[in-house]
Amino acid sequence: MKLNTDIQERVVVFTEDLPWRDSPMARVQRRMLERDGEEVGRATSIVRYAPNSYFSAHTHGGGE
Repeated sequence: MKLNTDIQERVVVFTEDLPWRDSPMARVQRRMLERDGEEVGRATSIVRYAPNSYFSAHTHGGGE
């Protein structure tokens, strides 16, 4: 997926208009602001956690 990947270009994102997308972890959702790649890749997201949910330990080699 490529979304707002040109870091030389200024963009305005109306976050309330973005859909919540399910993440690989149950009950964790994201609004994607920038992404270059699929599940593994450079990404910037707003993350929403349901009560008592979590995202398992992981690293971000490509940045976030």
